[in-house]
Amino acid sequence: MGSQWGHDKVYLKAKSEGYRSRAAYKLVEIQKRFDVIHRSDNVIDLGAAPGSWLQVVRTLTDGRVLGIDLSPIPPIEGVETIEGDLTDPHVYVQARALLGMVNVIISDASPKLSGQRSYDQARAIALGEEALGFACNVLKHGGNFVVKSFQGTDFPELLTETKRHFHSVKTCVTQATRRGSTELYIIAKNFVD
Repeated sequence: MGSQWGHDKVYLKAKSEGYRSRAAYKLVEIQKRFDVIHRSDNVIDLGAAPGSWLQVVRTLTDGRVLGIDLSPIPPIEGVETIEGDLTDPHVYVQARALLGMVNVIISDASPKLSGQRSYDQARAIALGEEALGFACNVLKHGGNFVVKSFQGTDFPELLTETKRHFHSVKTCVTQATRRGSTELYIIAKNFVD
């Protein structure tokens, strides 16, 4: 994860503390600020590879934890994984068979970045919309949803759509986010639809 950007302080800290990537600190901060995962929650992590968010989630809940990604996720004790595309109906069926309805859906998924900001932002929004659609099909009433996105012209549409399904929707830029990045997270609580 750090090779693309060099080994900065956050990356090196993550490695020294046993996390698979710097993204672990983003979820730790989100959890501290918004309390999205509770001790008994079942959680699905979309776009979970390499598994740093799964590592954090496993410490936050005694419920079942499932990671889904196109890439294989190296094993984590107490975590189930599915290798597949979150838009594939078979993956959705598999996830429902394993966990049924869940309390929390999180997604730190990101498209492979091309360097063209508007193109990358549009692809990230589409991925966020797919994650929202997945969440709307498997979240229990009152459940929570966290999804990574990028600021830009298409972002307000994703935010508005998220607000249609949750009582409380906020945005957050974490301290572990690289300087100059347009990355931010939508924190949606209390699923109503």
